[in-house]
Amino acid sequence: MGITAMRLSRYSYLIREGFRSITTHGFMSFASVTIIMACLIIMGSVSLLSVNIDALIKDLENENEIVAFVDEEIKDESQAAALQSSIEAVPNVASVTFVSRDDAMDRFMSQYDEDFGVGIDADVFRHRFVIQLADIALMSSTKANLEAVPGVAKVNAHLEYASFFVTVRNIVSVVSLVLIVILVFVSVFIMSNTIKLATFGRREEIAIMKMVGASNGFIRLPFVVEGLVLGILGGGLAFVAEWGIYSLISSRLVSGLAGSFISVVPFSSVAMPVFIIFMATGILVGAFGGVNAIRNYLKV
Repeated sequence: MGITAMRLSRYSYLIREGFRSITTHGFMSFASVTIIMACLIIMGSVSLLSVNIDALIKDLENENEIVAFVDEEIKDESQAAALQSSIEAVPNVASVTFVSRDDAMDRFMSQYDEDFGVGIDADVFRHRFVIQLADIALMSSTKANLEAVPGVAKVNAHLEYASFFVTVRNIVSVVSLVLIVILVFVSVFIMSNTIKLATFGRREEIAIMKMVGASNGFIRLPFVVEGLVLGILGGGLAFVAEWGIYSLISSRLVSGLAGSFISVVPFSSVAMPVFIIFMATGILVGAFGGVNAIRNYLKV
């Protein structure tokens, strides 16, 4: 029991030393936290931009419709409407809306002057289905499958727009992933070197501890604690800063001219994932930086 108490006392002393080192080397601690904050804010901003662009592309996808025209030989409205179940069974079809000849004529007339539509009869128009797709990347194959449905004569689909949206989405995803990976490595590198500068003045102390028989784990623990605390502080403060920056920019966009064209994802819907990622990254960067910073000094 006495040995256990001594071990607990020893480790509590090392943990206190880790916390004490933060205040002792105040400027370097401030620099470490600031660097972690800056890297996380940049990483978070890029990620949130990617989230908003992806949401915008999905909104554009929802507006990009396919129109399937019913064969002219099917005159009866109920017979044409009966094709809806077959169309809904086609893979990648998210929703289907039936538009009768009369409805199609009403829509046409609402777009033009009344005199323009004089003499036009509903028989000029075809029964049709307005279709939303689950994934526009599969628009080409979905168009072919719809044209194979008995009773469907023609399918209008903007394949060039679909290709554009898919390309934009892929580019944004790749660029965001590359930037995030780069920033994580930069954060670890800078954090590690910052703690190295803080430990440079304690290299003699570490060497003496090694010579009197202290284990590497015993020497390393205060630096790991220091790195963890700095990482947690950096992650927490970065989250608060990101929240404020995002809220400010999004409110400006919504209240400005851009708000009439785009919608911004509310921070509340992404707050928890952002908080978890920021804290986890801060802890990992801090712990790894603390361990890596004194690696060379332990080789005595």
